[in-house]
Amino acid sequence: MAKIKASSHEKNFDESEHNAQGRDMANCPVTTAINVIGGKWKVIILYQLRGQTLRFGELKRVIPKITQKMLTQQLRELEKDKLVKRVVYAEVPPKVEYTSTELAEKLNPALDLLCAWGSEYEKAHQSE
Repeated sequence: MAKIKASSHEKNFDESEHNAQGRDMANCPVTTAINVIGGKWKVIILYQLRGQTLRFGELKRVIPKITQKMLTQQLRELEKDKLVKRVVYAEVPPKVEYTSTELAEKLNPALDLLCAWGSEYEKAHQSE
């Protein structure tokens, strides 16, 4: 069975892998979306960038549990995937700003739904 790999940070999918309805999961748009924005940090980074421009240090402050190395890696991947625009200013020390792209902004309704669902989930589990 052949393996396909769309990019360095995506999981391998078996071309013959199908779901219960016989759909090819390797070519499923949901698979593409999860490959691009999946993981622990990308959605959080995109959520923090919505409607604003932040510098690296500002992003690190609003996402305190992410390491500097991981933030750098995730921003590079988001930039490569055209979800984040990186602007470097010729200053000393260097000033770098990150902004979500128009493509990333199209995720805002989904981010709103995830936020609302997260609140509902927290409420449902408070009594436990």
